[in-house]
Amino acid sequence: MNQKVFALGFIAIVFIMLAGCIAGPNPQANTPDDQGHVAGVWTGLWHGIIAPVTFVISLFNPDIQMYDVNNNGSWYNLGFLLGMGVFFGALGGGFASQRYRR
Repeated sequence: MNQKVFALGFIAIVFIMLAGCIAGPNPQANTPDDQGHVAGVWTGLWHGIIAPVTFVISLFNPDIQMYDVNNNGSWYNLGFLLGMGVFFGALGGGFASQRYRR
């Protein structure tokens, strides 16, 4: 009984903590930046591909950001995720799951 209560309490705490990490709305979505540009799916794809390099640079330069807040919403997010998949798919589990020949 105590283990079930502990497990349910632990799961509830984990869900509450994860719910606290949910991103809120982007008030700058679908609004152009200073140059009048709204980032779309292709810009998101490029930003996703270069995200690991951009992240390292952003640690040392506060003017560099990984993610363009002046985007068109879901299409930019899709491009960004596909770009991240291109980078991490090539370096991640895709190659690790192949059998090695000796």
